[in-house]
Amino acid sequence: MYKPYETTINNQAQTLGEKFANISFSYVLFICVLAGIGFVVLYSAANGNWNPWAIKQLIRFGMGFCLMIVLALTDIRFFMRYAYVLYFITLLLLIAVEVGGHIGMGAQRWINLGIIKLQPSELMKISLVLALARYFHATSLQTIRTIPGIIPPALMALFPAALIVMQPDLGTSLMLVFTTVAIFFAVGVQLWKFALVGAGALSVMPIAWHFLHDYQKNRVLTFLDPERDPLGAGYHIIQSKIALGSGGIFGKGFMNGTQSHLNFLPEKHTDFIFTMLSEEFGMIGGVVIIVLNMLILIYSYAFAIRCASYFGKLVAIGLATNYFLYVFINTAMVLGLIPVVGVPLPLISYGGTVMLSIMASFGIILCVHINRNIQIGKD
Repeated sequence: MYKPYETTINNQAQTLGEKFANISFSYVLFICVLAGIGFVVLYSAANGNWNPWAIKQLIRFGMGFCLMIVLALTDIRFFMRYAYVLYFITLLLLIAVEVGGHIGMGAQRWINLGIIKLQPSELMKISLVLALARYFHATSLQTIRTIPGIIPPALMALFPAALIVMQPDLGTSLMLVFTTVAIFFAVGVQLWKFALVGAGALSVMPIAWHFLHDYQKNRVLTFLDPERDPLGAGYHIIQSKIALGSGGIFGKGFMNGTQSHLNFLPEKHTDFIFTMLSEEFGMIGGVVIIVLNMLILIYSYAFAIRCASYFGKLVAIGLATNYFLYVFINTAMVLGLIPVVGVPLPLISYGGTVMLSIMASFGIILCVHINRNIQIGKD
């Protein structure tokens, strides 16, 4: 019988050098190439200037890269041991945001630390995955298949999701919920329970509609009919589609995007940066971004499959799914396939906390890969 967090007797401890040698450098290369494209696009967004976005993004990526390597070389049992601690600390930060958080663009989502504005909702995406993985690692399949067995992890997800909705940030709260659903599916929760919850969610939608903020209602209505308010709520998506279509196959050329450089395209350095990239580099540029992200996701899920510990598998699955949601929601949003929500394109969009949280996720996924042969006992 395994002792808590103890490896099997035939697992030898790896030295720091051996861990570093086991890093997937092709995985790291994909990340660096994608980030490099982001620097180039942000340089273009500032009309050929490193300030104010590209240089800051480069510095944040450098900090994030160091964080990724440190987390990759960390013993995976550290994350197992402190998963609940990290979760509750992040939960307290979310509560602190509600009490006295920094307000920006009409939303109260940040804690102002002076040198950086910390967004705890981004940290929750990581800590929730760790906490859920810890819970299911120590829980038997028989317990998971019972209603009482899935209530604690469901509450672990719903409580922070509710706090994030209040900020308001519906996009991030939905990402937490969908990541949780993916982990529930991976651990073997029966399909009829998903169907039951889905039916319940659909039945309360008419009631939930009345609790949405006006801007959230406008986003849904604009998604259904962008032309209803072409100079207001529909402006973003209309300009996004114009920019995407005008880029054609090969694009208009670097720094030659008219929609972006003539300031018709809003939020060109954050949420709509994929549109700007596609206008300048065309469909070819957009496909390159999607292929790079697909390679990162394929590697991430492959690391999960090859991991010997159940905890490691679930952590890699959860963090990879969270990354997939970033990419899918952002690209689908700018293409007009889903309503506009505030979800950036990872490694490309300008942002501090998002960059650091994404790089931390990559570091933990690499940690799962490096420690793939380590067995972790149950509590």
